[in-house]
Amino acid sequence: MLLNEESGYFHQVPGWSLNCTVIGAALAELSLRHRIDTDTESLFLIDKSPTDMPILDPILAEIVDEPEQRSTRYWIERLAPHAETIVDTVLNDLVRRQFLEHHEGDYWTLARAAWEMETQADSDASGGVLFIKTRVHKVVLGGDIPDPRDAIAIALLNACNVIPYMVTLDEEAEERVKWVCQLDIIGRSIGEAVSSSIVGYHLQRSLVTKKIPRVALRKMLFNRHVSSGNLPALFADLAKQYGPVFELNPPVSKQSYIFLAGGETNQWMQRSGRLFLHSGEYLAGIEKVYGVSRTVHSADGADHFKFRKALQPSYSPNTLLRRLDEVYRNARQQMAPWNVGDVHDRSNFRLLVNAQMSPLLVSQDTQDTVTNLLKFKERALSTHVANALPKFMLKTPRMRRIGKLNQQVVKGIEADHTPGQRLGRPADIVDGYFALHANEPQFLPETDFSFPLGTALLTGMYLADMTSFTLYFLASNPDIYKRVQAEADALFADGDPSGEDLKLDKIDVTHRVLLEALRLTPITAFTMRNVMNSCNVAGYSLPLRARVVIAQTAAHYMEDIFPDPFTFDIDRYLPPRNEHMGPSYAPYGLGTHKCMGIRWSEIHITLNMLMLAHYFTFELVKPNRKLRINAFPTLSPSKRLKFVIKEKRHQVPA
Repeated sequence: MLLNEESGYFHQVPGWSLNCTVIGAALAELSLRHRIDTDTESLFLIDKSPTDMPILDPILAEIVDEPEQRSTRYWIERLAPHAETIVDTVLNDLVRRQFLEHHEGDYWTLARAAWEMETQADSDASGGVLFIKTRVHKVVLGGDIPDPRDAIAIALLNACNVIPYMVTLDEEAEERVKWVCQLDIIGRSIGEAVSSSIVGYHLQRSLVTKKIPRVALRKMLFNRHVSSGNLPALFADLAKQYGPVFELNPPVSKQSYIFLAGGETNQWMQRSGRLFLHSGEYLAGIEKVYGVSRTVHSADGADHFKFRKALQPSYSPNTLLRRLDEVYRNARQQMAPWNVGDVHDRSNFRLLVNAQMSPLLVSQDTQDTVTNLLKFKERALSTHVANALPKFMLKTPRMRRIGKLNQQVVKGIEADHTPGQRLGRPADIVDGYFALHANEPQFLPETDFSFPLGTALLTGMYLADMTSFTLYFLASNPDIYKRVQAEADALFADGDPSGEDLKLDKIDVTHRVLLEALRLTPITAFTMRNVMNSCNVAGYSLPLRARVVIAQTAAHYMEDIFPDPFTFDIDRYLPPRNEHMGPSYAPYGLGTHKCMGIRWSEIHITLNMLMLAHYFTFELVKPNRKLRINAFPTLSPSKRLKFVIKEKRHQVPA
């Protein structure tokens, strides 16, 4: 009922209101199943037998165990903590039954099968066939006589003031809603109890919040993780000392930042961040550098969802899997000259991944320009987003030259993507942007092309740096390295693996190695937002316009979430541990801005690790040296991290 198809997520009902309404719905369902009965004063137990519904039986069990007869309002407030579990279970069930589709970033749309079912539904179909939105419209605006479920649903919707989202109410419709709410005794009693619980909560809730602790600068500067660049571990240490919300004024910045770090704040960000935080302000500087007014990274709400829907096919893993032959061929061209004794660092792996990615993303070979493009973007992020460098550092003669090169690359990409030249060629991310521009030129004008087209290539750099980190952990764990090589040899035994061969059961060890590497060295250690609506997080009030750092990967180094967090342990991701399930594992970000290309990234990095393991054995040049990480603007391996080819296990085909 709350799904907004344009924005891709749900009309937001305040948390307590939604919880009360969901519990009201569960109690109504129990009443319709003749387990309980209600009136305006009390809730009565009729039948103790379970319903065999996982979302209802825990609620029924609590009612059965209560020795005293209680009011409906009492039960709504007592059972409210169950609401989030019920919502999650129902959403998962609607996806499983193909009523809803779930997209990365916690976006939702009505599935095509569901649309077809409603479109084809007979006009005289029962309420069980037509969707609830249609039923509400028919009752409120069409004058249909509601069945008991419709009456209960409308009473609950009215209690939390949701009906105006679904129906344009005139005076007659408002009277119709009031009349329907009085029709059914169950709906009336539960609706009134929900309404009183909602109002009571707002009257009674405390406005007292804890003061946000301020981190002493020396505590940060002398932390053991600063020298290694391990920001997630640093944030975890500070959260352990100061709590999940703390304030810090970094030495390179004039601005103070509020940090959110830990499982509780990750949970809040995943569920509620979109309501209170805004993405645009902190990216305004870099957008000015590239001369654009808006990007997918800075847009929020319906605009961000529009970007994602247009670009999602370009980031789909199917785009990668359909062109595996190219990926293998381009990788081997880079690997063919590699020999025993050669020393490699991150630059080699960046060129390897770019050789694979640039034909897929922009349909061009960009090997001669991508290094400079990356330097410009890193400098722009460091000066205008992270504020780690003064802004004049982007205006040096060298950076000005690279900036002009960026413009030339964009013009070259545009010139290569005219309709005639694209005829019969696989669609890439540039085609996605151009299609969005053609359909809505005001939403995405030509002036906004320079940033997305010039930086589309650089997504491959994140994959490359993650490849370097993953190879480091393999080289540091020889036993696991041998298991990955055995997995790789089995896959390549009969030729190049197909998309079917890259299923998780066949790449299990390699995939778990990647998951653990992502935990220990996530490329995106944090994200930044500005507070646009007042909010409370973990008992702390975030002031309006404050700059907030979402340190989502701090949870990766918290012992209560990941036991022995500094140990490389790929068994974390096996049942029953499954430590990566839930928002505490967040290498790709959280909420609506979560990375679109998660599946592509994991398949691509895993595939490259399998190729490297099949053809070579790498060793660390200095195995006893502690891993050093460049912390800004994103986590990347230090140039001092070097590998040497110890063995060429198989000949790389030309």
